[in-house]
Amino acid sequence: MEFDTDKIAADCIKAIADKIQNLKTLNIIVAGKTGVGKSTLINGVFREKMADTGMGKPVTQYMRKIYKKGFPLNIYDTRGFELGKDAQKDVKKEVLGTIEKGLASKDINETIHCIWYCINTASNRVESEEIEWLKDFAEENKSAQVPVIIVLTQSFSKSKSAEMRNMILNENLDVVQVVPVLAEDYVIDDEYVAKSYGLDVLIKVMTETLPDELLDTLQNVQKASLEAKKRHAQAAVATATAAAFGEGFSPIPFSDCALLIPTQVAMIASITAIFGIEINKSIITGFVSATLGTGGATIVGKTIAANLLKLIPGAGTLAGGAISGATAGLLTTALGESYILLMEAVFKGEINSSDINSKVGIEKMKGLFKKELKEVKKDKFVIFSKA
Repeated sequence: MEFDTDKIAADCIKAIADKIQNLKTLNIIVAGKTGVGKSTLINGVFREKMADTGMGKPVTQYMRKIYKKGFPLNIYDTRGFELGKDAQKDVKKEVLGTIEKGLASKDINETIHCIWYCINTASNRVESEEIEWLKDFAEENKSAQVPVIIVLTQSFSKSKSAEMRNMILNENLDVVQVVPVLAEDYVIDDEYVAKSYGLDVLIKVMTETLPDELLDTLQNVQKASLEAKKRHAQAAVATATAAAFGEGFSPIPFSDCALLIPTQVAMIASITAIFGIEINKSIITGFVSATLGTGGATIVGKTIAANLLKLIPGAGTLAGGAISGATAGLLTTALGESYILLMEAVFKGEINSSDINSKVGIEKMKGLFKKELKEVKKDKFVIFSKA
């Protein structure tokens, strides 16, 4: 049975485009005094440079909306917080007004999902007016309950930032968490560089805070935590594997795995969207050729079935449906895990996306897939065969 890898690649590209287009828009308000490092924080977390000077449009007197076309993220940046009591009241009023407007729209793409309140750790103190502002805001935010995360920016000293964090926690503020961060490496002198840290913790807190329908978006837009992307991608693989296992139990010949292709295409689309890496048809064709084989003669055909029987001890003694279900799960897991490794290599700059369709790239992917098949066989087959 032959399959057209070009068509499968085209289906993947369409599925990726649809997945990205259908991501919900994440909306974050970023508040705090001027000079606390909001722009550095924003650019450290997200894969698009959002906080260019002069970027965005005014929303109110003290707020501007920062966005990029086609990128599912809006940052609402407050300004002039330290300009006095009246200005602070105006900022609070405008933040609450923006929240209320979003709620009134009843559209998740317009709703404010989170607030980052930034405090500069390097200042060595928390202003009493800021604590007062946060307490007053919490009272007026009770109905909307938009989660607030305090971000301690410019945390050059971990001991000082820990001290400030404890000080704030002792105020019993209505906040989700207090997260110290150093958003980018800081050169102290020629011999010492303070390495950035804490952004991955911020992503973890966001993951635990945001509604489920925004988690794909968060992983797509963030660049601060590779581990978070991998965990989310592996969850997508697990979902596809469960679906493939069920499909494998349908009464079809063992080698006829064509039913798996839509499930695997959707899985590849999900993983690509999570990593936020631009993938063209040429790259996907290279991956499909390396794993599915030219003409579909390996994974989806009789050859791969025979090879898997050799890999799986005792497979020949199982019922036909169990063999097919286990094989479907093995294939889908191995395909997903090898694609995650490929995306990780591109994310880390170990391989250029343009090199994936090269001879070296295809051989690398073949090796990844074969290795994952063996690993998955050892870890997963017992589960599949008992299901």
